Amino acid sequence: MTPLSKEGLKQRMEKLKQTAASQLALRKVKDHDPNFSTKTFPEMAQEIYVEAHNSLANFNKQKLHSLVTERCYPDMVRGNRYKTIRWSFVESLEPPRVVHVRCTSTVNQGNLYGQVTVRMHTRQTLAIYDRFGRLMYGGEQLPKDVLEYVVFERYLVNPYGTWRMHGKIVPEWAPPKDPIVKTVMIPGPTLDPSQEYEEMK
Repeated sequence: MTPLSKEGLKQRMEKLKQTAASQLALRKVKDHDPNFSTKTFPEMAQEIYVEAHNSLANFNKQKLHSLVTERCYPDMVRGNRYKTIRWSFVESLEPPRVVHVRCTSTVNQGNLYGQVTVRMHTRQTLAIYDRFGRLMYGGEQLPKDVLEYVVFERYLVNPYGTWRMHGKIVPEWAPPKDPIVKTVMIPGPTLDPSQEYEEMK
């Protein structure tokens, strides 16, 4: 949008509001986590992201639970039963950066949760195989450029709490994902029981 147009001015005002909200939330997060920094956090967030996806590919449920929130876990494992996942992180195309910081309370004012959205532009490979070993999606030799906005959350009241992956924000302008090829089992020829008995003899 051009800055002089009506839409451009609206966009600038919205950006200023978002920046102000992030600054206020950042202060609250630092009150509970003095070591938090928007400069060092993106690298740590990317490490959590990579570990979580590796744990998913290796079906390490215990480790995955420690890296993602209770809301994120079902989204990651849904539909993966009887499938084989091969995922790898190739490289970071741009340094990850913090785009939003939010601090919200649930139930009562003292129940504080911090949420940080990190923009990640990476190159990855993903291949999904069905239970018969047939490729359903992607390819192990096919690296793809992936731009994601990943949300990380921490329960700030708990001094031993850790940052965990909470979900992904999909922008309106993001292109649709490639569909997963559904595979089916082709039944073999059915034999008449008497015919099968004769063959066994």
